[in-house]
Amino acid sequence: MDKKVIIDMKQIVKRYYENQPNELEILHGIDLQVYEGEFVSIVGESGSGKSTLMNMIGALDRPTEGSYILDGEDMEKIPDAKLSEIRNRKIGFVFQSFCLIPRTSAVRNVEVPLMYAGVPRKARRERAMELLDMVGMTDRASHKPNELSGGQNQRVAIARAMVNDPAIILADEPTGALDSKTGHVVMDIFHKLHREQHKTIVLITHSPELAKETERIVTIKDGCIVSDRRNGGEQS
Repeated sequence: MDKKVIIDMKQIVKRYYENQPNELEILHGIDLQVYEGEFVSIVGESGSGKSTLMNMIGALDRPTEGSYILDGEDMEKIPDAKLSEIRNRKIGFVFQSFCLIPRTSAVRNVEVPLMYAGVPRKARRERAMELLDMVGMTDRASHKPNELSGGQNQRVAIARAMVNDPAIILADEPTGALDSKTGHVVMDIFHKLHREQHKTIVLITHSPELAKETERIVTIKDGCIVSDRRNGGEQS
């Protein structure tokens, strides 16, 4: 059976300050397809356009031109008021800076997407604790972010990203604020999610070393995809 295409981008162009003297085109006709269950890295140096592309994939911004089908939904037809609902349901975000709510316990941080989804309190708590257990943070459930290490905060952030069982996990430099040992622990969690739960994971990184841990490497430079290959050298 053919695998389902979960991210389908065709000729994505992104311009800022359109029709103004300082108009700037960041993405120049990106074609990208990601299949369900893939672990893909998008790698590029600072200024390559990878963060802009991440914003497009995550429906945090809209393309100037081109089409984007996300898990069967045409994003061009989704009104702005519905975008946050789509993001909450379909995408689990993991950021370099963790983006946890200060002075709020780990378990309540994990519950946040479920609150937006209208899940009752008891079910929220059960699901949040289940995910904290998955990332090895059960004994830190009542701790606030400032009482946790960087690696622990990132594990809480991964639990939060998973809590709605999203179609895609979008991880933006998830180990960027961590030392190498802690970074390996975080990457091990992503590998486990991919291997055991068959999650589709898109990793945004500037690090070729980190990209080598994924099964497919997409390289972006100057707003264009310059390479798209299976890890191990096999061209896709």
